[in-house]
Amino acid sequence: MRDIDQKLIEAATAVRENAFAPYSGFRVGAAALGDDGIIYTGCNVESATYGLTMCAERNAIFKGVSEGVKRFTAIAIVADTDKLTPPCGSCRQIIWEFCGDVPVTMSNLNGKTDTAQMSELLPRAFDSRFLNK
Repeated sequence: MRDIDQKLIEAATAVRENAFAPYSGFRVGAAALGDDGIIYTGCNVESATYGLTMCAERNAIFKGVSEGVKRFTAIAIVADTDKLTPPCGSCRQIIWEFCGDVPVTMSNLNGKTDTAQMSELLPRAFDSRFLNK
């Protein structure tokens, strides 16, 4: 595992503690490496309506975007599950748009990790290439 992947896992694990998940109890942390070299973190924030819930991955990326970053080079996701948790469909789309075909490292609190390329998680992705500009 690359040093940066370990740093991303550590950052995602730490921010996971800030998750607001009173309804599901499913707390997730994410850390995305901006092309500026800064790690941007995010946790999931639930709403009682569930549909307004924001995932950790999107929170991390949107935090970076709000700071002026438009590209990210890697992302890590940490959840307290035995089976490693991949990003949901909405997060896969946002990761693809802002990160491209980056390594996505999934980890749990027991130290189990796995890394997949984004193209494995979202084959034949839709992006701006399909828009008439």
